[in-house]
Amino acid sequence: MTQKFNAVPEFREVYAKPGARGPRKLDNIATEKTQRAPEQWVERVKKFTLGNEGDLVGIARLKPEWVFEGFDLEKELPWVVVIGVAMDFEKFAAAPSSDTDTRSALEVSDKYNKGARAAAALSNWVRGHGYNARPHAGPWAGSITLSPAAIEAGLGELGDHGNLINDQYGSCFRLAAVSTDMPLVADSRREFGVDDYCMHCEACNNACPVGAIKTEKQWVRGTRKYYVDFDKCLPYFNETHGCGICLGICPWSRPGVAEKLILRMAKRRRSDD
Repeated sequence: MTQKFNAVPEFREVYAKPGARGPRKLDNIATEKTQRAPEQWVERVKKFTLGNEGDLVGIARLKPEWVFEGFDLEKELPWVVVIGVAMDFEKFAAAPSSDTDTRSALEVSDKYNKGARAAAALSNWVRGHGYNARPHAGPWAGSITLSPAAIEAGLGELGDHGNLINDQYGSCFRLAAVSTDMPLVADSRREFGVDDYCMHCEACNNACPVGAIKTEKQWVRGTRKYYVDFDKCLPYFNETHGCGICLGICPWSRPGVAEKLILRMAKRRRSDD
């Protein structure tokens, strides 16, 4: 994908512009730790994140299964602050991108950059208080996988298309994160009806041009969940600079729709009870 992405001048420039992804080098960690209760740090971390390019923020205790082989972050940096950055729906929903219509791919790239800046800013803020912090941002693979962390941090539920669905932005957002040893408190997972909704909605299934999405859940590494056939998905994904059809077509992603769907699913659950 990188070779094809770089073949388009607009794409080559998006990540290369000075400052596009924040500082290249993090600040030194302050020699003295600021002492506060974990609950107070949570309040300040979230306030800082939302005031510095983040649109969503949640906290989870880092689990070893989220860390890629060769890294050992959960011992050194046991907490992860997950950051969500909202995308412009109209631009994003123009997916799939092509060499002549780059709107969707450029919007995704722009928000990955924004997430990188938000993660770098938070990392430097944490380090300024005497604690270690390390930013994690897409689109390249890093040391941890962010979607499971985001679910644990309360940012959303897993949708049939294999991505998070948030109760405000649907799937029209990108993730970044900061791992840290600052003492924090984990948020709780949240369920607001996505799982039930996806079982009766086939929008992403029908829209996928290669049939990579199925309504039925599958067992994946000991967990029964929605699964995307990446052997079918990735070739088309690469040809279209990241595709994104399934996320743009998802009803939850349309501005103002998620709140209505949550009310509908709550009403359905009450009637079932």
